[in-house]
Amino acid sequence: MTDPRLNDPITRRLFLKRAAVGASALSLPSLIAACGGGGGISGQSNAGGASTEVKQELADTLVFANWPLYIDSEKGNKRPSLDQFTAQSGVKVKYIEEVNDNEEWFGKFQAQLSQGQDIGRDLTVLTDWMAARMVRLGYVQKKDKSAIPNESNLVSTLQHPTWDPDRTYSLPWQSGMTGIAYNKKETGPVTSIEQLLTDPALKGKVTCLTEMPDCMGLVMQSNGDDPTKVDPAAFDKAIGTLQDAVDSGQIRRFTGNDYGDDLSSGNVAAAMAWSGDVVQLQLDNPALEFVLPEAGGMIWTDNMLIPTGGDVFTASTYMNFVYDPKIAAEIEDWVNYICPVEGAKEELLKIDPGVAKNPLIFPTEDMLANVKSFDAEAADNPDYKEKFQTVIGA
Repeated sequence: MTDPRLNDPITRRLFLKRAAVGASALSLPSLIAACGGGGGISGQSNAGGASTEVKQELADTLVFANWPLYIDSEKGNKRPSLDQFTAQSGVKVKYIEEVNDNEEWFGKFQAQLSQGQDIGRDLTVLTDWMAARMVRLGYVQKKDKSAIPNESNLVSTLQHPTWDPDRTYSLPWQSGMTGIAYNKKETGPVTSIEQLLTDPALKGKVTCLTEMPDCMGLVMQSNGDDPTKVDPAAFDKAIGTLQDAVDSGQIRRFTGNDYGDDLSSGNVAAAMAWSGDVVQLQLDNPALEFVLPEAGGMIWTDNMLIPTGGDVFTASTYMNFVYDPKIAAEIEDWVNYICPVEGAKEELLKIDPGVAKNPLIFPTEDMLANVKSFDAEAADNPDYKEKFQTVIGA
């Protein structure tokens, strides 16, 4: 088959970062039928406590807000899985690629959400620290679990995040790992954050991430501290470690996912990096390598949520659709992050064995025993944010 990832790899890789890192405070030892309309009522309240009746009738249109280039796509702006959903359910999908940054998206709609107003979105995808905020503030509605029998396919280790322990409000869309990428033409193996931040051979040829949970989570683990439960002393220690690397000139700059071009060209020898980005970068440059640091990497999850005013039953029906392993495999074949759906790998082996066997897409248990998720409350702590922004010069 033609590899759909090759349609426009250069454009894709510039946008693949799902801004920020995970926020459920758990260490992961391992990871990894559309419903018809009746006339009944199910479901009761949203996170804010207001009673919400859920009519089990499909809407004509589902409005779905997601990150750029985060679903299967073909030339001509066609999205096969969305077309299949429409064919099966009769529901048209208005797909909006508007989530470029968690805070940016939140700021755009916060005033309406705080007033309990409909923002015109039935479904949106946000990283778990922001999803935790949305749940905490009561800006999302409960799913209609009766419409999502395929939720049983959710991998066990993602079933109970601390911020939504019973997955009452959310379902994972994709996950990803944060670690170290290095260019084998420019350096030997870079296997630890300590090496990244102190090795004289790498001085001035290192980039670190502007996303606080990613960057600080890696540094904290390197220091022997636990990023799933952040305390002020451990955070300040990591800030000091990072400041020393800035002051010594070790760090060239702090970046979003724009480290990719510098890493590929050799301007940067090693970088804090996201697994899905490296999968895409390797299409053009096989000299790039991704590793989880010896002390531990980070993992994050982007989640589907139903904002205030969204059509709960239609959104829940779509969630059920994408948790069919065959559909999940089709999406995964294009997206190349970590799939949360059990059975998707087996389906993908049938259509694209190379992707199914890639450990950055379906990581080994050993890899996933070596990653943690960042503390949700710490990720939203204004004091921590200010200290971090001071170090990175933002």
